[in-house]
Amino acid sequence: VGTELEPLLLFVPPVRGWSPLDFGFVPAAVYDTHAYYEPGSIGILFHMVHAFLYVVQPNSFPKADQRLEEAFSVTCITWIHYEAGFIVCATLGIAFVVLVPIIATCFCVCRCCENCGGEMHQRQRKNADCHRGFFTASLIAISVFIILGVLIAYAANHNVSTQIRSTRRLINTNMRDLKTFANNTPAQVEYLTAQYTTAKNKVLSDLDNIGPLLGGRIHSQLEKEVVPSLDTALRMAGAMRETKEALETVNTSLEVLQDGMGKLQASVTGERASLSNTLSDPACTNGAVSPTCNTIRSTLSQLGVNADYSKLPDVSHALVNINTILRTDLSNIVQKGYASFNDTPKLVKEQTKNIVSGVKGMLDKIGTEITSFSKMFPVEASLANFTTFLNERQKAIESFYPQIDQMDFYRWIGCVAVLCMVVLVLAFNVLGLLCGTCGYDKQATPTTRGCLSNTGGNLLMAGVGFSFIFAWVLMAIVTSLFVAGGNIEKMICEPLANRQLFKIIDTPFLVHPEKKNFLPGMLFQNPNIDLTLGSMYRECYENNGLYHALQLETMFNINSFLNRTVYNRDLAKVFEGVQVDLQNVTLLEQAGRDNLINFANSGIGQIDYDAYLTEVNKGVTLVDLLSFATDLEAQADQLPRGALENALRGHASSIRLIHREQVVPMEQAMVIILTAEVAQCKPISNIVDSMEIVACSFIIDSVNTFWFGLGGCCILLIPSIIFSVKLAKYYRRMDTEDVFEE
Repeated sequence: VGTELEPLLLFVPPVRGWSPLDFGFVPAAVYDTHAYYEPGSIGILFHMVHAFLYVVQPNSFPKADQRLEEAFSVTCITWIHYEAGFIVCATLGIAFVVLVPIIATCFCVCRCCENCGGEMHQRQRKNADCHRGFFTASLIAISVFIILGVLIAYAANHNVSTQIRSTRRLINTNMRDLKTFANNTPAQVEYLTAQYTTAKNKVLSDLDNIGPLLGGRIHSQLEKEVVPSLDTALRMAGAMRETKEALETVNTSLEVLQDGMGKLQASVTGERASLSNTLSDPACTNGAVSPTCNTIRSTLSQLGVNADYSKLPDVSHALVNINTILRTDLSNIVQKGYASFNDTPKLVKEQTKNIVSGVKGMLDKIGTEITSFSKMFPVEASLANFTTFLNERQKAIESFYPQIDQMDFYRWIGCVAVLCMVVLVLAFNVLGLLCGTCGYDKQATPTTRGCLSNTGGNLLMAGVGFSFIFAWVLMAIVTSLFVAGGNIEKMICEPLANRQLFKIIDTPFLVHPEKKNFLPGMLFQNPNIDLTLGSMYRECYENNGLYHALQLETMFNINSFLNRTVYNRDLAKVFEGVQVDLQNVTLLEQAGRDNLINFANSGIGQIDYDAYLTEVNKGVTLVDLLSFATDLEAQADQLPRGALENALRGHASSIRLIHREQVVPMEQAMVIILTAEVAQCKPISNIVDSMEIVACSFIIDSVNTFWFGLGGCCILLIPSIIFSVKLAKYYRRMDTEDVFEE
């Protein structure tokens, strides 16, 4: 039986007394900007424009895999292919601008020469009403589509003004978010440095309670093997006392049986002799009685004693040995083993008190280093200057608001004036249709048409004239806006929406021929750092910390700092040197061991129990104490002698577990907090998203929708001119007329 606890090397499960560290929550910043834009019903028009631009330019954005100075020469063909749709459309627009004035001039000269419908003479045809009806319906349909184009352009024009006013809200919320970012970061940094104190206090608390914690862990781990062994020894002490009582009972009973057996033997013998004499009486010779007497005489041999208790072995010698063994109080020895084992936490505390004081001093020193280090960086001063800069910029931006409103008003007036050109043509067309249709008389001849009908025809021709005057001007505006707005949408807004633009800008050596990555080269003067606009935007969009977004670990590695401070070698050596000596923990004294061995050799095993069973013919079953003692020895040999020999190494490992479960989680928590929760840079991605919303969704989409509607009006002016000229012939009063043509 093992008598001492020795170093234990095995897995020790966590103790309930060790609760996880509670670092609380990082002071969170609440940002106001919601960089999301839903255009509403006008979004349908935006999608129509996007679809049209996709038809014009379906090619994907070209990849920039060359340096900036090589791009123009090497990728010229690529850019021409990319811009092919815009080039074709712009060419058609320019041709329209050039040809319309020329055609208008030729048309006017032609009519002045009484050609091209200028002759005030109309032939009478049977299908004249069909022609007039077709021209009227066509002009009405074209006018309706022109009205839709005007409404689309006006809605886009109005949307620009509305969204420009909304831009102020985005600017204000972004500024507030940047100020919140600047004001909240010092508190987060202070919180970060304060978490070491939280972890240190927890470690110190656990070290102060190292007896109940570590000693309790040792006790719990060994309890499942030690306590059953001690319980078995305690039961063996009870079995010894019961064995003594049983032997005394057997010894006394044997004497009684032997004495009774002698008396029984005499009685049976006498009775058998008496019965034999009776059977010898002459009366038994009588013929009728003789068979009965013979039967009785044949059973006389059964009258005897089968058992011979005098042959049973004597148990006096075994009883003497048991009495000698019971002079040693095995129960008391086992209780001492229980007490010694239960004092393990106290023993651990006594043996580690010097180590605890040393660890406390080191932890205090580490805390001082962290506090001093955090003060080396003028975070608050820098962020205070940043806040001042933001306030100045915000005031400067707000000072431009009146000018922006004034310029937007002029822009709105200019766009409305442009639309009024189309509306003027529409007015002549509508009035011409109304007057011509209402004043038309089927019975009147071309030379006798009424004044109202003639006025309708003149209004239609006036619309034609203004169409020639305004069409080329409108197309020039449309072409300019199309080339500018369409290219901005396809080359900036669309790549920015799918983040392809970041990949282009982040192309190595593209922005600066000498810098692989321009962003770290600009910020840290180290272009070899793998930091790009795309990666920074993604990190900030996910609201991670600025430390991780800008990869500041290349400038200051928090892991290296923590390895030098929180988990330094001196502290590790202290934990490595922890040893808990359990040699003095005695589970079973030598006297107890000797007592068990003597009990096994007491002679109980040599008693012939089968003879007792045969002679007594009753189930007097005594415990096979030799087997029992053998079983006890076998069970005692199962005590974890090898495991106990490894106990001290396990205790040192358990002490180091304090470091793993308290200090290392604190280290990891600091890294996670610094990279994900301190100085969360969501405002930076919000600024990018807000710029995209303002420039693309607010302005470019509306501008593109404006030229889309206005361009449709310009194109429809051509068939409007044709049908107006054709229809005016049926409403105007002619100077001459023909007879009806068969």
